[in-house]
Amino acid sequence: MSDDDVEELYRTILDAWNARDADRYAAAFMDDGHAVGFDGSQLDGRDAIASSLRGIFAHHQTGKYVGIVRQVQPLAPGVAMVRAVAGMIPHGEQELKPELNAIQTLVAVKRDDAWRAAMFQNTPAAFHGRAEDVKKLTDELRADRS
Repeated sequence: MSDDDVEELYRTILDAWNARDADRYAAAFMDDGHAVGFDGSQLDGRDAIASSLRGIFAHHQTGKYVGIVRQVQPLAPGVAMVRAVAGMIPHGEQELKPELNAIQTLVAVKRDDAWRAAMFQNTPAAFHGRAEDVKKLTDELRADRS
């Protein structure tokens, strides 16, 4: 297993979101893959993921993700987990919005020589009551953009 291949899958998901390309985003998932959105929405299956994102992209001006992979961890042969952090730059703006920072987890499975997402979860990094942790993460994400 190459960490680079699994990290590339994560980058594909973020790049597809940033390009507002629902089909490319969904293609990164297994047919029966799952996604949990920032708001807790649960999407089950590649078709549901594509359909939901098409609606989002058609009716909302979405922001762009900036992500940092913290770890690629093999779980079993052909299975790996990516732990990442991400921030979002709202549409029409230039700076990250700290309240949109997220902790992201991707479980990837290799089938037929290709890595696909089995599960992608995007959890708000609210750090309730810990403003210094919000600032630290936002500063890290800003520095990575440079």
